[in-house]
Amino acid sequence: MISRWLACGVLLLLPGPAQAQQDHSDLGSLAARLAALSAVTGYEQAMVDTVLRLLPGGTRDRAGNARVQLGGGSAKRLVVCPLDEPGYVVGNIRLDGYLTLRRVSGRVSPLFDQQLEGQRVTIQGRGSVPGVVAVRSIHLTRGRSALSELPFTVDDAYVDIGAASRSQVTALGVRVLAPVTLAKHPHAYGNGLLAAPEVGRRTACAALLSAVGQSMVRAKLIPPVTVAFAVEQELSQRGLATLANELGPFDETVLVDSRAGKRGALEQGPDSSTAARWPRLGRVTRWSLPVRYAGTPVETVALADADSLRSALVRWIGADR
Repeated sequence: MISRWLACGVLLLLPGPAQAQQDHSDLGSLAARLAALSAVTGYEQAMVDTVLRLLPGGTRDRAGNARVQLGGGSAKRLVVCPLDEPGYVVGNIRLDGYLTLRRVSGRVSPLFDQQLEGQRVTIQGRGSVPGVVAVRSIHLTRGRSALSELPFTVDDAYVDIGAASRSQVTALGVRVLAPVTLAKHPHAYGNGLLAAPEVGRRTACAALLSAVGQSMVRAKLIPPVTVAFAVEQELSQRGLATLANELGPFDETVLVDSRAGKRGALEQGPDSSTAARWPRLGRVTRWSLPVRYAGTPVETVALADADSLRSALVRWIGADR
C-alpha cells in the first residue's frame, strides 16, 4: 500500500520569470496535486476546472478541453496532453448498500481489475466518497484449492462505503454511473521519485503547465502555438478530434504523455497512427515521459525526467529564443 503523503496547504502557482532556474520541487508539488485528482474517461470536468485555474487565459472548448493560445497570429502548432485515465463507474446500487462496478472503455492491462481487490477507492458523489472493495471471506473459502479460484474481475467487485441501504448511498450523492478510481495518495520517496496511479500522465501535464507558465513572460514574442489539455483520449479521442477539426489544420502537433521506460530516457518519435486518423493535426510527434511500474497503483516517475520534459517543452514553444 502507498502510505499517505501529506501535502502542504500552500497554493500552487505556475512559475514566473523569477523562477526560471527553480529546482523541480515546485514541479513535483504540481504533479502531486494533479495526481491526487480523479479523471475517469468521460468524467474529467473537475480536472479541467483545476487546469483552468492554473492556466492564465485558458478557456474550455465545446468538447471540454482546456486550451490557451500563445504568441500572435494564427497558430499552426499544437501541443496537447491528455487528462483522462482508465477507471470504473457505479453499475448498480444494491438494496444492502453495496455498490457494483463497470469498467469504462479504454486500454488497460490484463491485471487492471485485479488491482482493485481489497483496495481503497474513491467514488464521486457529493464530494469524494471513500470506499473499499471487499475481499473473499477466508472462512467461507477455506479448504478450496487455490487453483480452482478464477482471477478477480470487475464483476467480483463489491464496494462498501459504510452504507446499510440504498437510501443511505443516495444520501451521500452517489448515483449509478458515478466515476470510481483507486484512492489517490501521491507518495514522494527516494531521490526525487513520485508514485501514484496514473502519475506519469499527470506529471507530463504538470510539465506542460509549468512550461506554459515560464513561456507567458514572452507570450507575444514566440511563434504562435496552441496549448491544450484534452479529454476522452482513452475512449474515442474526442478531445483531440475537436482540436483538429475546430482549430486545424496544423503544421505540427506534439502529444505529451508517458509510457513505460528507463529513467532518463525521454522518448521523442513520430506518431503515424494518430497523424493518419486526424490529418488536420499535421506532423505528429509523441513525447513520452518514462515511468516505472506503468499502469499499477505504484506507477512511479522521476521528477528529474519531468524537469527535462519541461525544459524541452519551453524550447519547443520558443520561449528561450
